[in-house]
Amino acid sequence: MTVIAAEIASRKRIALVAHDNKKQDLLEWALYNRDLLAHHELLATGTTGKLLEEAMKTPIVKLQSGPLGGDLQIGAKIAEGLIDFVIFFWDPLEPQPHDPDVKALIRIAVVWNIPVACNRATADFVISSPLMSSAYQRALPDYQGYIDRVRRL
Repeated sequence: MTVIAAEIASRKRIALVAHDNKKQDLLEWALYNRDLLAHHELLATGTTGKLLEEAMKTPIVKLQSGPLGGDLQIGAKIAEGLIDFVIFFWDPLEPQPHDPDVKALIRIAVVWNIPVACNRATADFVISSPLMSSAYQRALPDYQGYIDRVRRL
């Protein structure tokens, strides 16, 4: 498979998501990193976005709540090339009614080579990377062969 490059600008488009039991953890993390996050465009699922916007005093594009389609909206934006980084503090110990949506979101992020931080430690490593404040050439698989095969079916 051929690989092509897509530039991620120095101002990243970051999606923020957290399951109910992880919202406080994401909120604390975002407040600690408020100055870094303020340099980027922030999007979030509904409830998480409302909590973050109120606490951080920073504008956040709020999508639907996760169980109402917010995870899928983020996935669609990834497929459209409109998300550069996903921070998703998910709760691996609590069953979620929208687990298929969560799996789809993580899958599409992997398909399009989007960094995903699923816990605080990973989010710390990624946000402190020098790549967060500079442009980055993200390698994208060239899916044209796959598209051509599907069209022939």
